[in-house]
This record gives sequence, structure tokens and C-alpha cells, in this order.
Amino acid sequence: MTEARAGIRGIGMTSARTRDRLVQRLVDQGIRSTDVLAQIRNVPRHLFVDEALASRAYEDTALPIGLGQTISQPFVVARMTEALLDGFDGETVLEIGTGCGYQTAVLSPLVRKIYTVERLSELQRRTRERLHRLGVYNVQYRPGDGWEGWPKYGPYDGIIVTAAATELPEKLLQQLAPGGRMIIPVGPPGKQDLTLVTRMADHFEQVSLGAVSFVPLVPGK
Repeated sequence: MTEARAGIRGIGMTSARTRDRLVQRLVDQGIRSTDVLAQIRNVPRHLFVDEALASRAYEDTALPIGLGQTISQPFVVARMTEALLDGFDGETVLEIGTGCGYQTAVLSPLVRKIYTVERLSELQRRTRERLHRLGVYNVQYRPGDGWEGWPKYGPYDGIIVTAAATELPEKLLQQLAPGGRMIIPVGPPGKQDLTLVTRMADHFEQVSLGAVSFVPLVPGK
């Protein structure tokens, strides 16, 4: 992924020092995966936000991207990616909530194939164009209802959900391969818990990864 291909704006805000400061903050907060940290450093986050907010792109904070959606704070993206890939020996990941594509871009070099579903088709169209400009091609896109997942290409070795569900979506659980891992925020606003779900032979194991704040996983397209 090269900045030259992306037509980068505001090069001063994307200096190595600025990105290194962000990475160090994530290390201080407990992120240990060198692969994930390298992706946080390499992905040009300022291209995933409105130009007016580009100067804040490398702060460890969520930012609005329009249409009632947000780009997650880098720590949360790093935490979810690290948890998903810890011990991951699969190839395919289902992403629920394409959003602006930042999570997709961070994850894409670390797995073979991503299948991503987004309720807002226009948002996904713009994101697909952005990711193509950045050289991200191992992603297949589908506008649709995140609660339904994408059964056609399942079961998936991993599922990552970037919006908060009120409960674990049954259809996503069924699309998780044996031994597969799902990272999903669960709960109402103000009481959301980032949850790791692992599919065992005859049951699902759940582990809490801590409190988070996400936009809701809205049903329908």
C-alpha cells in the first residue's frame, strides 16, 4: 500500500514521527502484535476521514465519517485485529460493517481473503474505490444486512463485527467454522462489551475483552 498511488494530501501530518507516536501509545496500552502495529503505522488513516478532520487522523480517537457512522479509534482496531488473529490459522474472514474501510485495510495483508458486508451501499461503494486506490484487492464486497452475514462463502475462520449487537447474532454464529473466532461488541449504548467468541466442537466459548463504544448494528439494508 503506497501513498503515492493514493494521491495523499497533507503530507506533513503523515510523518513517520506522527505515526510512531500513535504506535507507541498502542504499545503503552498493551498491544503486542508486531504485525498489527506495523499495519497501524503503515495504513494512511487520514485518507479514511473527511479532509477537515485529517489533522486529527493519527490521534487515538474515533472520528465521524458521515451518515451517522464513525471510524473506530486505532486502539480498538488494533485490539480487535490482534484478538482475532491470536492463534489464527485460517484464511477467510467475514467483516460485518465495512464502514470507511480502515479496519479492512489494517486486516487485509494479514489474511488471505476478506468478505465484507455493509448496510449502506453508497458508503461501501466509496470505500471499495478508496481501498482499490490503496492497492487492497483481497476483499469481496456485499451491501446487505449484517445480522444475516454472508452464508454463500461460509463457514469463516474468523468474523469481525464493527458495530454493536444487542445480542450475539445467531446467523453469524452458524457461519463461524469449527475452531473459528468472532470478535463482536455486544450490548446497548453505554454498556457494550467487546466479546471474543470461539466455536468449539459442541458449544461456543465467550471471553470479555473490555468495555467499548460502537454505533449499533442496525438490521436491514
